[in-house]
Amino acid sequence: MTSYAVFLRGINVGGINIKMADLKEALKASPFTGVKTLLASGNVVLASDLAPGAVKKEFEAALRQSFGYDAWVVVLTSSRVAELVAACRYPADDKTTHTYLTLTSDTAALDELVAAAEALGGGEGVGVEQERLGPEALAWLAPAGGTLDSPFSKLTAKPKYKVSTTTRNLRTMVKVRDAAAALQDAGA
Repeated sequence: MTSYAVFLRGINVGGINIKMADLKEALKASPFTGVKTLLASGNVVLASDLAPGAVKKEFEAALRQSFGYDAWVVVLTSSRVAELVAACRYPADDKTTHTYLTLTSDTAALDELVAAAEALGGGEGVGVEQERLGPEALAWLAPAGGTLDSPFSKLTAKPKYKVSTTTRNLRTMVKVRDAAAALQDAGA
């Protein structure tokens, strides 16, 4: 059995409100064990004998059936989450910047985001400091208090990326890493 982290895209914003208790209930009929939600922003750890692609398919189907919306998730093994957190050289917190990881289920979409971010360069405050952590993850910095206004944040919010990307603060990723590792250690 493998432990996974599942990152939901676009819940509890834009009219799609899901209580974490309701989410856990919706997943009871799925082939998952040890389901635990973290924060109210759509972070789940679970265990399954399924491969990552099958976890994604089952999870999205459960969301669509239970909550009636086009659901998209990014699924990573617990070990991959740990690798990505370890690979991120940016601080989890500092007075001037916040560190984010944009995760994807489509590497071509992330390739496009990286290229678009590089094109934002030129001009103070326009460019974004970023680092590709792997085919499925990009770390980037945003000014404290200005994340949603940063050009890169606006770029990642475009509708064409909503089916394949989601962004989490590094502090959240650390919490997810720890919860997924605990699940794995418990014999998932």
